[in-house]
Amino acid sequence: MPPARPFHLHLHLAVAALLLSAVLHAASAATPPELDALMAFKSSLAIPPAADAFFASWDAAAATPCNFTGVTCRGSAVTALSVPEMNVTAESVPFDVLCGSLKSLATLSLPSNALAGTIAGVDACVGLQELSLPFNSFSGEIPDLSPLTGLRTLNLSSNAFSGSFPWSALTAMPGLQALSAGDNPFLTPTKSFPPEITRLTNLTRLYLSAANIAGPIPAAIGRLTRLVDLELADNPLTGEIPPAISQLVNLQSLELYNCSLTGALPRGFGRLTRLQFFDASQNQLTGGLSELRSLTRLVSLQLFYNGLSGEVPPEFGDFRELVNLSLYSNNLTGDLPPKLGSWSEFNFIDVSTNSLTGPIPPDMCKRGTMLKLLMLENRFSGEIPATYATCATLQRFRVSKNLLTGDVPEGLWALPNAEIIDLEGNHFTGGISEGIGKAASLTSLHLAGNKFSGAIPSSIGDAGKLQSIDVSSNELSGEIPPSIGKLVGLDSLDIAGNGISGAIPASLGSCSALSTMNLAENKLAGAIPTELRGLTRLNSLNISSNELSGAVPAILAELKLSYLNLSNNRLDGPVPAGLAISAYGESFQGNPGLCANNGAGFLRRCTPGDGGRSGSTARTLVTCLLAGMAVLLAVLGVAIFIKKRRQHAEAAAMAGGKLLFAKKGSWNVKSFRMMAFDEREIVGGVRDENLIGSGGSGNVYRVKLGCGTVVAVKHITRTRAAAAASAGPTAAMLPRSASASARQCREFDAEVGTLSSIRHVNVVKLLCSVTSEDGAASLLVYEHLPNGSLYESLHGPTARKLGGLGWPERYEVAVGAARGLEYLHHGCGDRPILHRDVKSSNILLDEAFKPRLADFGLAKILHANAGAGKLQGEPWSSSGGAVAGTVGYMAPEYAYARKVTEKSDVYSFGVVLLELATGRAAVADGEDVVEWASRRLDGAGNGREKAMALVDASAAREEWEKEEAVRVLRVAVLCTSRTPAVRPSMRSVVQMLEDAAVGRECSGNGKPALEVKVVAP
Repeated sequence: MPPARPFHLHLHLAVAALLLSAVLHAASAATPPELDALMAFKSSLAIPPAADAFFASWDAAAATPCNFTGVTCRGSAVTALSVPEMNVTAESVPFDVLCGSLKSLATLSLPSNALAGTIAGVDACVGLQELSLPFNSFSGEIPDLSPLTGLRTLNLSSNAFSGSFPWSALTAMPGLQALSAGDNPFLTPTKSFPPEITRLTNLTRLYLSAANIAGPIPAAIGRLTRLVDLELADNPLTGEIPPAISQLVNLQSLELYNCSLTGALPRGFGRLTRLQFFDASQNQLTGGLSELRSLTRLVSLQLFYNGLSGEVPPEFGDFRELVNLSLYSNNLTGDLPPKLGSWSEFNFIDVSTNSLTGPIPPDMCKRGTMLKLLMLENRFSGEIPATYATCATLQRFRVSKNLLTGDVPEGLWALPNAEIIDLEGNHFTGGISEGIGKAASLTSLHLAGNKFSGAIPSSIGDAGKLQSIDVSSNELSGEIPPSIGKLVGLDSLDIAGNGISGAIPASLGSCSALSTMNLAENKLAGAIPTELRGLTRLNSLNISSNELSGAVPAILAELKLSYLNLSNNRLDGPVPAGLAISAYGESFQGNPGLCANNGAGFLRRCTPGDGGRSGSTARTLVTCLLAGMAVLLAVLGVAIFIKKRRQHAEAAAMAGGKLLFAKKGSWNVKSFRMMAFDEREIVGGVRDENLIGSGGSGNVYRVKLGCGTVVAVKHITRTRAAAAASAGPTAAMLPRSASASARQCREFDAEVGTLSSIRHVNVVKLLCSVTSEDGAASLLVYEHLPNGSLYESLHGPTARKLGGLGWPERYEVAVGAARGLEYLHHGCGDRPILHRDVKSSNILLDEAFKPRLADFGLAKILHANAGAGKLQGEPWSSSGGAVAGTVGYMAPEYAYARKVTEKSDVYSFGVVLLELATGRAAVADGEDVVEWASRRLDGAGNGREKAMALVDASAAREEWEKEEAVRVLRVAVLCTSRTPAVRPSMRSVVQMLEDAAVGRECSGNGKPALEVKVVAP
């Protein structure tokens, strides 16, 4: 039946088509839930251009998601979703959709992005074996994870989770091998070490640093014998390291730094022979290091800031993998092993501030990798080994305050990468080599307190990056080389206490960055050069105890000097009027030839022979005297007339509410600087129309004096009652009822006296204080800075209109303000001066936009007399000082400890650094900048390009500017650590900020990223 064949053929084709359609329909019906879920996930993300290539394959029209980058399938089922380090952001991740649709999902890995919101719904991914969400900005509470019974890896570290961690859920995960929940400082503190952890016997990695784990480390930790990495640092752990930790024989890394651990290293600790990295620094450990003798695989050992004693085991000299040794600030004694660091690529040693003796080990740079040798404040003896003269990689060589002797090896002076050579306080002899001119990276040369002899080499002017030179208290001779004028970045020069002769070179006037110059106690002769007028930033000048002669040049009165000492020379003639003031009363002693035309009490009055007046006959003198008396009587009459009119004007002004204080009454004035005005001008200028600012310490007024000088006058309200009395616009002299007690006045005067002694180029000068008779009202008179505050330049309306400060200016503000705060903390004698209210509005900018710290110490001044006006039940302060600080800048520990320390200032300064780097105010949109930045910075990871998103792009436009801003951000993160002990000192902050410089003359190009974990002294 041949005709039937076409019919059968068509029938077969139709059936085949139907079957194919059914298969395709079934396939398409199976894929949409997984495809839709992944596309919903992508839709929730803000994808930066750098991640476009990663997501290019994510197409909603795709037949299957198995070809998407980051997606893994088994068969047609999605088993893994991995989006690592793409810097994607999201306000909320749809975990419920992902977990509800991806039924076979075993791996969910989204590390190092900027994902925010909660992780609610992730507990529905019941088939997960790996949940990895570190370095993001997730917040809120962590849900109950007990349904995830198959987890092998749980990593939630470096986020902003709050509430309690679901420790009990861990009991449902017997196969867990890696648990990371560290760097979540907002988690609720535990009452003790969670016992559920010690039951996870399959763990190989446990990372719980900065997770608010409290109490002692339990002996049950010894059950976790498979552990390779144990990190419990930055927690309020107490008690001793348990002996059971010696059972963790597979450990390679153990980090217990910055806790409150006590006692000695436990017996049996030496059984941890596989240990490579051990850090238990910043605790209260005692005892010796003998338990570490057998840890021959150590690569890095950090035990600084403890109370360890005894000798460094000689076995350390045979450790063939050791590259980093930090034992500073302990009580160690004895010699260092002679072969220390000779076997490996050793690069860092810091054993400062101990009582170590013996010679410096000679071979720590044997492999040519040494970067930093820090051995300050010990009792090392002998000579510097010659081997370090060829250590070209060396950046810092600091051996100050030891018992070292002999000549410095020739090549050490010329090391090409050395930034700091610090030999201060030893017994070195010989000369300073001409090779110093080849030290292309040198910024600090500290040689004070030795027996160096010979001349300062002329080649020193070729070390063009020098910022600090201190060769004081040596036996140097010869003249100051004129080439020193080539050091345009020099900030501090100290050659006091030598035998330097000759004239002060005029070229010093070219060192325009100089802020401190001390040439005292030498044999300098000749005149003071007028070229010093070029030192416009000079803050302190000491050229006392020399053989200088001639007149005191008038240009010294033009400089903004806070400290001047010309005593014990052979100067003669009239002292310039601007210097013949009480503030400089001791500056001219031992110069019998000096005089003053204004009759200053500490100088004799000039006579005709002094050159202050021309020679005249007695008759001419009498005539002038009579004429002068006539003029005086006329002036007196005019003054009485003006005074009467002024009194009438003041009465009218008081009635109209223009004056805050009547100028009658008694005011006590204490002058600390040059004074070309009196209290009447100051008091009269405190008017409503002159108000330029107000804050917690009082109101600030801009007062223009009759001589044309503009000053800033701060009205300090010292009692609550006084504040109330002076609040109204018609208030006259503060009433006696608000007066301060004699004790309070003495305390106030003592504090003001302390503040007046502060003399630094980055600190606002206090000119004088004016106090009312009863002590209830006080006015502090400061120099006026024309460019307002840093806050105004960053966040004010002018900043928005003009674009604010560029990054180079911001960097200079950061470094300058840090130097000012460092001076308050470390440069003011035995006790630090706490600022107590560091903030951008208390950093003022001069005409060149250089920063000056203002309002330093005022919180304590206010506190000193707060009791007189304290309202019932109102807290003012407790241990450590006054209620201090401003919302957004106050350190978190103040909320519970009420204690103000240097580290409180450091935290506040860190907030200022964040403002400079990000352009964001301390508090914006109801969120403080520390929380805002920490979530994003942690989420962005540690890479330069990850942190770049936080940098204020309107300020940092060039690539090197962005790099520099990122480095400043890292310093800010250190400063704003929630744990005070982790924050660096301001001395370290200054060094880190200086090291952060990129592409500028003072610091060179392309510096490596900051080492933010260990801050060397």
